[in-house]
Amino acid sequence: MAANSQFSIAVHILTMLATAGDERTKSDYLAQSVNTNPVVIRRLLCNLQEADLVASHVGASGGTRLAQKPENIKLSEIYKAVVTGDIFSLHPKTPNQDCPVGKNIAAVLCGLQKEIDKSIEHKLAEYTLRDVLKMIE
Repeated sequence: MAANSQFSIAVHILTMLATAGDERTKSDYLAQSVNTNPVVIRRLLCNLQEADLVASHVGASGGTRLAQKPENIKLSEIYKAVVTGDIFSLHPKTPNQDCPVGKNIAAVLCGLQKEIDKSIEHKLAEYTLRDVLKMIE
C-alpha cells in the first residue's frame, strides 16, 4: 500500500515558491523539480490556493507565488490544505456484531484515529515553511 505523497509534494512546491520570492513560477518548472506530471502540481496548487497559501495567475505571464511570507505558513496549514482522508481506514464491511471485538473495534479505532490526527497537526504546527528553508540551506 503506497503512502500519500501530497503533503511532501506540497511542501516541496511551497519551498520552491519561497525561494523564487515575488516572481511567479510555472507549474512545468515545479513539476521538473518534483519529478512529476504538471497536472499533479496544478491540482495541488488549486488546493493551496483555496487555503490562501498561494496566488496563481493564468496566461503567458502567469504562474504561482506564495500568498504569505514563509514564516507565516505553518506546516499544519499545508497538511490541512492537501491531505484528504485518514491515516488509516476501517474495514469496509461491518464486523460481526455478535463478537465482542467486532462490535467495539470500529469505535476504538475511530477514537485512536482522532488522537493521531490531533498529534500530527500539533507537531506540524511547530514548524513553518521558513523552518524548512533554513533546513535546506
